[in-house]
Amino acid sequence: MKKKRNKRSRIRGKRSCGMGARNNYRGKGMQGGKGMAGTGKRAGQKLTWVWKYAPDYMGKRGFTSMKKLKAKSKVISLSQIQEHAEKMIKEGIGKRTPEGIEIELKGYKVLSNGILRDKFNIRASSFSKKVKEKIEKSGGKIEKIQ
Repeated sequence: MKKKRNKRSRIRGKRSCGMGARNNYRGKGMQGGKGMAGTGKRAGQKLTWVWKYAPDYMGKRGFTSMKKLKAKSKVISLSQIQEHAEKMIKEGIGKRTPEGIEIELKGYKVLSNGILRDKFNIRASSFSKKVKEKIEKSGGKIEKIQ
C-alpha cells in the first residue's frame, strides 16, 4: 500500500499559504487605505462615494487669487494721476477749472506714490494716509465720496 501524500506538501511554503492567518484574504480583499486615503485628484476607488456624500471634497477652495483681489479694489497712485491727467480730461473723468484739475475716481483708492506738479482736486472712494499731505502741499484738495 502506498502512503497518501500530505495536503500541506502541495501548498507553497509552510505558513499561511492556505490563507488562513493572513489579513489580506479574510473576505474583504486588498482594501487599500482607511478613511479618505487615496482620494486625491485622480482617485478612483472611492469616487462614487465622494460624489454622493461629499460633493465639495474635490476641487480648489479656500484661497483668492491676486487677480481677483486686484479686480475688487481698484487703486491708482498720484504719479499715475499726474501722468494721465490729460487723458482723464479727454475721457470726461476730469475737468480743468480755475482752482486746478478736478478728477472724480469713484471706486478707487488713491495711493501716495509719486509727486504732483499740478493742482488737483480729487474726489475718490478712499485715500491712503500720506495722500492728504501731498495733495495739500501742491495746493489741491481731497474729498471722500461713497
